[in-house]
Amino acid sequence: MPPRTAARVAKASDRLRRLLVVVPYVVNHPGTTLDEVSRVFGMDRSELVEDLNLLFVAGLPPYGPGDLIDVEVDGGRVWIRMADYFSRPVRLSRPEALALYLKGKALLGAPGPEEAPALASALDKLERGLGAETLAGLAGRVEVRGGGHEALALAAVRRAVEDRERLEIEYYTASRDELATRRIDPEHVFSAMGNWYVVAFDHLSEAERLFRVDRMRSVAETGETFEPRGLMGAGRPLYTPSRDDVSVRLLLDPTARWVAEYYEIEWSRAAEDGWTEVVLPTKDLHWVAKLVLRLGGAARVVEPPELVDMVRDLAVRTLSLYRRT
Repeated sequence: MPPRTAARVAKASDRLRRLLVVVPYVVNHPGTTLDEVSRVFGMDRSELVEDLNLLFVAGLPPYGPGDLIDVEVDGGRVWIRMADYFSRPVRLSRPEALALYLKGKALLGAPGPEEAPALASALDKLERGLGAETLAGLAGRVEVRGGGHEALALAAVRRAVEDRERLEIEYYTASRDELATRRIDPEHVFSAMGNWYVVAFDHLSEAERLFRVDRMRSVAETGETFEPRGLMGAGRPLYTPSRDDVSVRLLLDPTARWVAEYYEIEWSRAAEDGWTEVVLPTKDLHWVAKLVLRLGGAARVVEPPELVDMVRDLAVRTLSLYRRT
């Protein structure tokens, strides 16, 4: 048995995601009890206290008293007071406000988060600031073409989820460097690890698939509707294990530890000289070879042996391209 399973590894990304919802709640409910916050967000009290302790050192340079977030825990109750910088109104350009509005609308469509009322209020203010003329161009149906404007693609997909409408998308699969046209039945839209994802039934593969919105080159309506299949939305793992998975064992130096945070792993453990040993599942060894090459000397392949050969061949081919240039 490996010393640590992925389920037991406290990921920084998970902590950040929790804090992003816990902090606004506590700011708006000063003096709320730790037990209440634990119940609302479904976390252990000890886990909550550990997360709150991180906020004591959060802020902006030069990290003086007025630059750090102030957290007070007393008698089982908690108060969070933001640093002066965070209390100042944010001034957004029109493109920034529009992008924030579209992404906020998509998030508001996710299953009832506790912060939904505050988000709805913020979106109302953005609507008034943007004006009716700006938003009129987003009303009704749109087709996103060229370049892949993520905000507009996100709005189009969100409407399709609400209306249960089948879409036709041009989608770029990074692992295969392939652009393909697919018909999908989108059921959920959610944000995770800094990206927007769509859970959909894919008619090309005749199976459930997870698509990243920023990799959609175009989104077009088909005029067809569908019945939801009950696919899992927010909170699902970003990688779906299968019988075709291959377990890859890597050694990562400290600069590459983010791999264990960003990707689904089976387990990890500390190795010698500050390195970390991880095992991650994959359906595509070529994708892992590209990842290892991108990491340079910060990652070493332990197994499988054929991956070592793939990385070596990929490095030779890549180097030959530079020599031709």
